[in-house]
Amino acid sequence: MTLLRVSEAARYLGVSDDTVRRWVGAGRLTRHTDGAGKAAVDGVEVAALARGASDQPDAVPTSARNTFAGLVTHVVMDTVMAQVELQCGPFRVVSLMSAEAARELGLEPGMPATAVVKATTVIINRETAP
Repeated sequence: MTLLRVSEAARYLGVSDDTVRRWVGAGRLTRHTDGAGKAAVDGVEVAALARGASDQPDAVPTSARNTFAGLVTHVVMDTVMAQVELQCGPFRVVSLMSAEAARELGLEPGMPATAVVKATTVIINRETAP
């Protein structure tokens, strides 16, 4: 079993440490103790919770499976192109699009938006234990 400390689980879930502790208290995650005697949770449970949080029942049906809901944090636009930044939990997603598309969507900082990522290559690195 892979154990994650509360702070690690919070980082992966995009929530605060206190939220993870509340979820443990409510039985949403099971409390364990790691080798150093610190509070921890099961990585499989965290993964299941993260996967469930990614399901968006109100979303527009799409074939893309990589969607990230967040807030627009920055928009840079000229006459042809726009660079739009979203903060999606702990992740910063940047999109380059036509200025026309950004204007039609009315994108501006502070508004909610969803990034849809469709890629042919995804590289995954495994974190090493400290």
